[in-house]
Amino acid sequence: MADQTRTAASWQDDARRDLVRSFGDRMAMFVRGEGAYLWDDEGTRYLDFLAGIAVDSLGHAHPAFVEAVSAQAARLAHVSNYFATPSQLALAARLKRLAGTGESGRVYFGNSGAEANEAAFKLARLHGGTDRPRILALTDAFHGRTMGSLALTGKPWMQEPFLPMAGGVEFIDSTAEALEAVIDDRVAALFVEPVKGEAGVLPLPEGYLRAVREITRRHGALLIIDEVQTGAGRTGEWFAFQHEGIRPDAITVAKGIGGGFPIGALITFDEASELFYPGTHGSTFGGNALATAVADAVLDEIERAGLVENARVRGAQVRDAVDAIGSDLVAGTRGLGLLVGIALTHPVAKAVVTAAQQHGLIVNAPNDTTIRIAPPLTIGDVEIDEFARLFGAALATVSDALLLENADDAAPTPTEAPA
Repeated sequence: MADQTRTAASWQDDARRDLVRSFGDRMAMFVRGEGAYLWDDEGTRYLDFLAGIAVDSLGHAHPAFVEAVSAQAARLAHVSNYFATPSQLALAARLKRLAGTGESGRVYFGNSGAEANEAAFKLARLHGGTDRPRILALTDAFHGRTMGSLALTGKPWMQEPFLPMAGGVEFIDSTAEALEAVIDDRVAALFVEPVKGEAGVLPLPEGYLRAVREITRRHGALLIIDEVQTGAGRTGEWFAFQHEGIRPDAITVAKGIGGGFPIGALITFDEASELFYPGTHGSTFGGNALATAVADAVLDEIERAGLVENARVRGAQVRDAVDAIGSDLVAGTRGLGLLVGIALTHPVAKAVVTAAQQHGLIVNAPNDTTIRIAPPLTIGDVEIDEFARLFGAALATVSDALLLENADDAAPTPTEAPA
């Protein structure tokens, strides 16, 4: 078992030496979690309002999660996709039901959201063939960091070190008018992130999904919706596309469906379900018995405990709590359910994250002017009241620092006293 008594300097040195630098310095060493709380290696408790970036749907060490891991690991973990397992079939059936695919739907399992989007990229290519070489995606959306999913990610600074990207992808603004201006019958698919999480928790305009569903259908293009961050009940519906009552051709899911266990999936609807055929895609670990049993148990608990409705109600409560703080640093809130972006009036998001951690609260800054919160779907009044207190204290800390900095900048430069 790893030594959990090392000093902060020691484990930071180990991380800098042994781990790739793509994540930068780690902000803490966490050794235990329970519910919405984490404890670091020094025994300090934190309220976790990030949940592994919308991953830990049930919080930490939830009995349903622990029991599913333990029971399935003691029974069967992996046999490869040459064979089926009961948990794999059960989870596929549950995902089809929750997404509303009907009997026509099919599920491909991978291990992450990026892998799910890689599969969706291939789905678009299979649909397009040589007659439809164009794929459209939204500016500033995020679909992953593998080469295929990165090609779909509308952030040039992420792509630049790895050019050239996979060809055929074009980026457009998030309006129906922008789609109408460029689409033709050579477009294979439109990829959509219903809430742009990495861009600052920016929901698409109301009615956008309904409009682009009609446009893509008219031109024979697939509508593929990335529900990696918004799925599993986080927005107050099982999937964000359900807020607009549409039927996509495919969705990608991951993060919250596993509650902390790595799993991703591509869920296809109608004719899109017939595009893959043997040999066109695969994953050694995708859909293994352990991952699918855990995900099925997590989704079962979300259903049983009414956590989709809880996300809707508590999300509104969290936004009201932020507004009630009354800080001059807060410009407003946005988002859906328990995926909330807090807009700041100054580019101090990183400072707010640091101050929050110092006060015992975990949040995230996707950019300089936004705080992202995505707590466990299980939170209630106690956790929200504590969040408001801790976040208010963090905002006050940063606000005081700004006032001091502005005062220093405004102070006259000392001059030498006359003789």
